[in-house]
Amino acid sequence: MAARKSSSTRKRTGESSKSRGKRATSPIERLRAICLALPEAHEVEAWGEPTFRVKNKIFAMHASAGTHHGGGRPAVWILSVSSEQDFVLRARPDRYFKPPYVGPSGWIGAWIDRNPPWAEIAELLKDGYRRRAPKKLAALV
Repeated sequence: MAARKSSSTRKRTGESSKSRGKRATSPIERLRAICLALPEAHEVEAWGEPTFRVKNKIFAMHASAGTHHGGGRPAVWILSVSSEQDFVLRARPDRYFKPPYVGPSGWIGAWIDRNPPWAEIAELLKDGYRRRAPKKLAALV
């Protein structure tokens, strides 16, 4: 499937215009705040979902509960490597999963409902960002 670029991408503001001045409350707002706070990160809609990119390379993707990507629960798919994926899935199988399509490549799925471990998810997102970002940008994180 080809990625479809939305008519407008969110710039690195860390929050939407609606949530400015208050703490992100919904899972997608919280996810956006974490991802868009990273240097030169931006959001592009692809496959009907928000994807988070650096230099137009995806490091995270939201998976809605209402689509076959989410499996009935909202989640985020995070770029990783197989060894880290294995460690995370064994340590917290109630919080993380192997996502369809990209799981065999090492990506990690994280459920973002039911009080998710946001600090852990933020670290995984930063790791995924560092793997995709050019060295100069990765060094800033």
